[in-house]
Amino acid sequence: MQLPKKMAASLAAVCLTASAAQAHFQLVYAETPQIEAAGDVPLKLIFWHPFENGHVMDMGTPLEFFAVHRGEKIDLMDTLKEATFTGAQNAAAAYDASVPVKRSGDYVLVLNPAPYYEESEDLYIQQVTKAYLNRNELPTDWMEPQGLETEILPLNRPTNIITGSTFTGRVLSNGEPVAGAEIEIEYMAAEPDMAANTPKEPVASPMPGGTVVAMSDDDGYFTFGIPKAGYWGFAALGTGPRTEYEGKELSQDAVIWIRAYDIE
Repeated sequence: MQLPKKMAASLAAVCLTASAAQAHFQLVYAETPQIEAAGDVPLKLIFWHPFENGHVMDMGTPLEFFAVHRGEKIDLMDTLKEATFTGAQNAAAAYDASVPVKRSGDYVLVLNPAPYYEESEDLYIQQVTKAYLNRNELPTDWMEPQGLETEILPLNRPTNIITGSTFTGRVLSNGEPVAGAEIEIEYMAAEPDMAANTPKEPVASPMPGGTVVAMSDDDGYFTFGIPKAGYWGFAALGTGPRTEYEGKELSQDAVIWIRAYDIE
């Protein structure tokens, strides 16, 4: 039996390959995306390899950091505080921050970081990153694009994915779908300790063969089965319109973080 084109493409997109090196991933981290009481929610901004608790990269001053709640933009730049995050291999510059959570609904966290120079590849990396919080289970913003140069639009509510189900995203560049995008997939095996600025004990080991990768279909969609509870990150590589920075190649990537839970 021949599958419909879109279904066949979606199934093909979950076939995984492995790249040679572990993935760089920009984190915008909160201990939980489920917020009950109103107040300032602590955040950590780290450029890291969280699957294997690997090398930490120095962050420069972000170009933009804001939240979107009920369609309104909340500037978070004045909450940034320089910090040092110490992983298993090294210490590097990171940031502590916070977001004021008052009303019920979604808070879409958006980080536009300064490009990072990767000496081993002689290029810059800029990972435009989205993460999500929600107060009182009211959906308001998670399903909306944020008009970024590149982003991954979630088709499943990103704050409470069921372990064993799937997550589908759509890769966009200036609002247009990106076909054939390479999407690196990262499990946050070692979550940051908010007080110590070090990783907690890892709860999983990296996959044999290197980074897990999926590809977007002709309409920019990809789907991935979520095998374990915790935070999962997806990075669509080189999907942004900017390709050069300070005379060198720039990989402008779209990153999204989601949270999965077991059914108890």
